[in-house]
Amino acid sequence: MSELPLIIDDRETPKFWVNRATMVEPKILETERKSIFDKCWLYVGHESELENVHDFRTRRVGGRPVVFVRNSVNNINVLVNVCTHRGMILETRKEGNARKLRCFYHGWTFNTEGDLVTLPGEESYPKGWKRQDRCLPRPPHVDSYRGFWFLCWDKEQSQSLKEYLAGASDYLDLIADQSASMMKVSSGTHYYSMEANWKLLVENSIDGYHALTTHNRYVQMIAASGVDFKKRGGSLTGQAGAPGRGGMDLGNGHAVVGSPDLSHGKIPGNLARDFQNDNERQEYTKYRSELIKKHGEKWTDRILGGRNLLIFPNFIIVDGVGMGCTLRTFYPAKPDYLEITGWEISPPEISEALLPARKTGFLTFWGPAGLATPDDVEALARCQQGFASYQIDPWNDISRGMETEFPGGTDELQMRTFWRHYNELMTGEKAIPESAPYKMFASEVEAS
Repeated sequence: MSELPLIIDDRETPKFWVNRATMVEPKILETERKSIFDKCWLYVGHESELENVHDFRTRRVGGRPVVFVRNSVNNINVLVNVCTHRGMILETRKEGNARKLRCFYHGWTFNTEGDLVTLPGEESYPKGWKRQDRCLPRPPHVDSYRGFWFLCWDKEQSQSLKEYLAGASDYLDLIADQSASMMKVSSGTHYYSMEANWKLLVENSIDGYHALTTHNRYVQMIAASGVDFKKRGGSLTGQAGAPGRGGMDLGNGHAVVGSPDLSHGKIPGNLARDFQNDNERQEYTKYRSELIKKHGEKWTDRILGGRNLLIFPNFIIVDGVGMGCTLRTFYPAKPDYLEITGWEISPPEISEALLPARKTGFLTFWGPAGLATPDDVEALARCQQGFASYQIDPWNDISRGMETEFPGGTDELQMRTFWRHYNELMTGEKAIPESAPYKMFASEVEAS
């Protein structure tokens, strides 16, 4: 590994530098897998993906194959997707509905509770052999919050999911509270890859600084339609100078950048296009009024703002509200290659008048042929190519906004939050937060 420190966190100058070796060296990736992905709570899936008994989704979580499944009595399980006979991947389909999970190799068959229920030639096994000893294993810890399911592979993990989420739970509430019932993941999945280090995608996903340059084509298109971004909240503007806006440290490496709806329902937030007609505007006003009845005006303004949320280490929610909400998770295959999975999640009761704008916004910005994702793929690949010179120029600079009391949407507190927790898990050096605790921001927002 590099002889230089992973980060330089200098509060006096001030400056915050990240060692580019973290993006390149295979031994650092090995340590990341053991110290981060094997230790932290990791996102598995959303409850709405399993609508019916015996619905399943197969995923790789922290590099390991799992089946996310609803069993015969309507409970959700996370099972290791490996046959207990010879270790073959059990279910190869990405999704489906099945009462039984049957191994292609020797025909061992399991139910959706993970029990081994049948196998050929059971009578040939020794006298003391028992089927119940060969049930599918489970991750040591599985839990959910507001429909979002997580696992942890560390048997010694003493921190509950709720404790781990810390201030990020408030932001999952802001997602979940958009629906009176339960948010629903749309059909279809976005699979793509990048020739870049996984931490670059973490940074990029919560970085408002790059929006006006990297996504200039999209910004120009929306501005040409009459949108004035200075009047909007969200991750692009996220004004500094007030609590609850811009970048925030949510604890345990989680971070967010965004803002409440500063227009109080007059215009869509973040990067969405403006209302196209009176019907859209009226339906949005009706939707907002229903939220106010249930949650109050201040919380509704937060719900209808925009936010880019990181749940450490690799779960991203980018919520543009009117232009859709994307869930994104990823895992590094190599230091310079990662595979990403993305979904769209929406309130199922959204009106027919608002749905086209939401779908169009999502596809136009985040879709595989949109004006954001391809830009990001290209930008991060070029960064990775540049890291070939890391031994000559070893530092990335993430110092923006270090002397700002309330960092804005284009500052970099949220990335520093990630890197400080990363460094703590990798080295054991205790991280010292840069800003006031998130709960102070939350209380001030509620009191404002």
